[in-house]
Amino acid sequence: MQMKTAPNGANTIVRKRSKRPNANKTINCLALRRFWLAAPVGALSFNLLASADKPILNDIKVENDEMKIGFIGLGAIGLPMAHNLVAADFDVTVWNRTLDKCKPLVEAGATQADSPADCAACDVLVTMLADDAALAAVVDEHGLIEAMGKSTVHVNMATVSIDCARDMTVRHAQAGKAYIAAPVLGRPDIAKAAKLQIVAAGAADAIETARPALETMGAKVWPVGDEPFRANVIKLATNYMLMSAVETMGEAATMTAKHGIEPGDFLEIITSTVFAAPAYMGYAPAIAKREYNNPDGFKLKLGAKDVDLALAAARAENVPMPMGATVRERLSAAIAAGDGELDLSALAEVSRRQAHLDD
Repeated sequence: MQMKTAPNGANTIVRKRSKRPNANKTINCLALRRFWLAAPVGALSFNLLASADKPILNDIKVENDEMKIGFIGLGAIGLPMAHNLVAADFDVTVWNRTLDKCKPLVEAGATQADSPADCAACDVLVTMLADDAALAAVVDEHGLIEAMGKSTVHVNMATVSIDCARDMTVRHAQAGKAYIAAPVLGRPDIAKAAKLQIVAAGAADAIETARPALETMGAKVWPVGDEPFRANVIKLATNYMLMSAVETMGEAATMTAKHGIEPGDFLEIITSTVFAAPAYMGYAPAIAKREYNNPDGFKLKLGAKDVDLALAAARAENVPMPMGATVRERLSAAIAAGDGELDLSALAEVSRRQAHLDD
């Protein structure tokens, strides 16, 4: 950090600018607190009499590498998310059960931890694990909560059950540690482009502490309340709707095909008009071409897991979801046919098989 004198005579605190566009527009409350505590008394008057149309905070530029981030879970979505943090000059420490997945991040500038607990001594701890069991294993077997610093914010970005979300909230609160849920909406290709939609819930100050990291990984952060489980409810409801959309699109494409209409022609029409939305536009091309082996896609078997979680959340509050049961049966049929590792769009093949379209 160094002091510079601006043309108007005001002292300005200048720090290294991030490589990421617009990264320097965000001020983290933790960094701001550090500034007020560490800056010389003379510096605190750097622009207090600035004009009303020029906020004082515009003269503070915070470098991303002042924020230490721990990142656990380098799966299909977690890996590009962590890479975007490293590329934006954050000080990132990573861990993954399969250690080889850490290599490209280390080559890009990250530090590889020996254990999950080594990631916890940070400002923001991100976990992006496969399911409830994977999260519990890391937390319980490695003492993750106990290893967190006093001011560390744990940001759980995985898709987990409502029961898991509530349990994590209680356990962190009992330990006096901050916990927020911030599940993401988007596939691996969206994560690579840093265009994820991030639904965040938890204490407002904890979300603000994590915001610079969240905004690096996504296009927008959607705060939805003080209770972390609320974000998980929205994530499960969203994925439930996605499965339903892909299922009905597959059924409709099969019906038109039985009448001699090319699925591609039908899908192009609907995704350009009535259903010109990401849920349809993202999966229609694969259905039309019947190309489902997409490494950047959303695996069908994970869709089944998410529907199970959504149905469990519905049962907990006595909410009927009859379409959910049907979609789950179709997903089971796809998995039984060996399509579980394929992209979710392969769900359309169930309708084709049952309609004997290819006989």
